[in-house]
Amino acid sequence: MTRRRALRVVQGDAALLPRIQQLTAEHPFWGYRRIWAYLRFVEQRPVNKKRVLRVMREHHLLVQPNLRLKAKRTPRRSNPRPTKPNEWWGLDMTKVLVEGLGWVYIVVVLDWYTKAIVGYYADLHCTTQQWLAALDIALNRQFPEGAYGKGLSLMSDNGCQPTSVAFMRACSTLGIHQAFTSYNNPKGNADTERVMRTLKEECIWLQEWTSPLTLSSALKTWMDQYNEQYLHSALGYKTPRQFEREYYSRHGTQLPAA
Repeated sequence: MTRRRALRVVQGDAALLPRIQQLTAEHPFWGYRRIWAYLRFVEQRPVNKKRVLRVMREHHLLVQPNLRLKAKRTPRRSNPRPTKPNEWWGLDMTKVLVEGLGWVYIVVVLDWYTKAIVGYYADLHCTTQQWLAALDIALNRQFPEGAYGKGLSLMSDNGCQPTSVAFMRACSTLGIHQAFTSYNNPKGNADTERVMRTLKEECIWLQEWTSPLTLSSALKTWMDQYNEQYLHSALGYKTPRQFEREYYSRHGTQLPAA
């Protein structure tokens, strides 16, 4: 025998459903935890995870897993664990097709500690020059006085750009220690890989791109929103910039100029 649900519970679910439906329509890749986090920490609604899960399950709003896409990998050594901002950065690239123009390549630099995107660069080419441009933007923001001697390490895959002579020489000159993932092991750069997936789900995959200017504007808007508004469970449901500001406030040091 199934116990009848209390009237206040039914009414609460009914009041919550339209907002959840709106959020899932705007963010089709969000699961119930992220929906709950947005309602709880952004909109300040006193709702728990179980209620959000129940409402989404009953109305078929949960993201359905695709088991065919689940990777099976052999466990490797654990990744470096940064203890402060600007200690470990990750570097990676993705691409998006613009109709009538071709592929646009997007290189992203991520701070592993704060989860902030500290630099990115988009271009029609994908050479060492574009990767260095993204790194240069990140360095100018985070290290306006220079990165030499600051203990910065950079993790990337073994692609031709980060392993090129020009890129490695530039890192050496700047005092950046390079590290590389082992072959066939993208988990070695897991934090960066995850933010690239979020970029695709939240921006790139949501529409067909026909204008490079529209894409450029959308990328800037998304990058700003990600840093200032995207909640991370690993950061205690804080945004990257919020987490970064709180770190510098606790340690009495100055936040890098934007």
